Amino acid sequence: MLTELDIRNLGPIRSADVAFAPGMTAITGETGAGKSMLLNALALVRGGQAEPSKVSEGESGTWAQAVFDVAHDSPALTIARNAGVEAEDDELFLTRQVPQHGRSKAILCGHTVPRSLLEEISDHLITVHGQSDQLGLVSQNRQREFLDLYAGNAAERGKYARYWQAFRDLDAKLERLQSQQAEARQRADYLRESIEFIERVDPQPHEDDELRAQRERIENSAAITDAVTQAVGALDSSQLNDDPGAMSVVQLLAVAATALRGVRSLPDIGQAADELEDLNAKVSDVVFSLTSQLDSSEGTDADLDHLNERIHDLGELTRRWGPELDNVLEWRDSARTELEEMDASPEKLQELSDERKKAYDAALAAARKLHATRRTAAKELAEQVTKELASLAMPGAKLSISVTTRTGENSLHANGSDEVAFLFTAFPGAGERPLGKSASGGELSRLMLALELSLADKMARLKGMRSHLAKDKDKDAAAAPTIQKDADNPTTFVFDEVDAGVGGESAVELGKRLARLATSAQVIVVTHLAQVASWADAQFVVSKAPTVEAGSAGRVETRVTRVEGEARTAEIARMLSGSESETSLLHAEELLRSSVLPRANQPSFAQFLDSDETEKEEKKKGAK
Repeated sequence: MLTELDIRNLGPIRSADVAFAPGMTAITGETGAGKSMLLNALALVRGGQAEPSKVSEGESGTWAQAVFDVAHDSPALTIARNAGVEAEDDELFLTRQVPQHGRSKAILCGHTVPRSLLEEISDHLITVHGQSDQLGLVSQNRQREFLDLYAGNAAERGKYARYWQAFRDLDAKLERLQSQQAEARQRADYLRESIEFIERVDPQPHEDDELRAQRERIENSAAITDAVTQAVGALDSSQLNDDPGAMSVVQLLAVAATALRGVRSLPDIGQAADELEDLNAKVSDVVFSLTSQLDSSEGTDADLDHLNERIHDLGELTRRWGPELDNVLEWRDSARTELEEMDASPEKLQELSDERKKAYDAALAAARKLHATRRTAAKELAEQVTKELASLAMPGAKLSISVTTRTGENSLHANGSDEVAFLFTAFPGAGERPLGKSASGGELSRLMLALELSLADKMARLKGMRSHLAKDKDKDAAAAPTIQKDADNPTTFVFDEVDAGVGGESAVELGKRLARLATSAQVIVVTHLAQVASWADAQFVVSKAPTVEAGSAGRVETRVTRVEGEARTAEIARMLSGSESETSLLHAEELLRSSVLPRANQPSFAQFLDSDETEKEEKKKGAK
């Protein structure tokens, strides 16, 4: 509920603090007094476009703030919390600052926020049916949303949304996989050819290092043989058969060790003999090793060619998948695994395609159930609105609601399979036309009122149903959450120009219905009809008066004043006849006395509509 609207320096309004109450509030005043500025202030705090041209003359900027009292489980509070803003005492402060020069600022509960956030939050708090705002329902999306709210089909919409999202996810996954098939085939060919090449070469771990060492020995075999021959000749020439009688190093060490053993009684001599024997054993091992290398053949030139070819093949592997042979072998094993998975992709593709079809069928079934709720609600809503239009000075006007199902492969969309269109007939014979193309501003405002009245009637019946379910344990209480979600959605309605072209008894009926709507929601109406304003629980008068500020002689400003008692009677009299004559004052008093809804044991909105129809029938019988 809107509790306060504060305005500073907006057009002719220098300062205004309007404290709204529950029920119905009427905003009245002479033409040109500045009533539209109140709506402009509301448009600003709802995230509307800032217009520096509307800043009061001589001021640096304008400021507007609306305070809403909201339920603790309101979606508006959830949106605010998700944006990092916490409300105090379940109150939301929506503020706009518009400088004469520069960018405007949007503020939520003292926190600077994007302007779009104010717009998103206010959508859950206030509905404005004005000369421009009422055009929102011209959109077929908004018409569908209104019809869904009337249908109370939150459960069906939620179920469809889940199936639709599941289908969309699978569809996107399948599309990605299908688009990747050409690339996948190319990748599979590459993997297969690469694995075949590696297996044809058949590398072994560290084989390239061993082959390079072997090649080095072959390439340097002459130098190696010469060096080994010289070393063996020096150590044991008998191995080369150069001088069989010559003493080798091994023999000399043995002779020396034997000689020392003869005097081993001396400790130092015995140690020296041991060391000579150790040297003899080590030199013998070295001679044996060198001699064996002389006996072995390192290979021929043909062997060298074969080694070079093998090393080249292994080098090609490491160049492409290296840098080491171990890396090549790891890549081959990984490629085998990837290839196996890719070879299975056609099966996965079919499996995914089957899952997608199941998801689509489930979404289609849910869409059909959602369609059924809309068709039923469309017929009921159209009939109810047409009845209301007859009571709002629009005899012969008619609303029809078309709910058509899309067909074909792409029949489903995010909100089901339906296309919803509100078609309006302004008078008999005019033909059905889409909203916005068949109604004037005043007619469209009254059509919006008829829609809201019909919705209020439905919400009252849903609440009664929920109460009945709570008492009757044998009933399926699963429907209660849906009913609660759609029915307990109090908001603030603002009507402007709803009384255009209305007068007499129709004006009384209009005021009466606005007052009845105010029993379940807050209603603010800008009106020039006394028959409408008299039904309000509170009335504010917008008027022009000379400013009282020093140095501003001759300047006129707009004031917003709440009128009660005699002041309100005087305002109603002025609205009736343009003056405050004794006759008009008596007429105003009578009008105010008759424009009061019973507060004790007040019937539900649905009961009111039923009794209202009964009252009309009785009047007709009396006239006959």
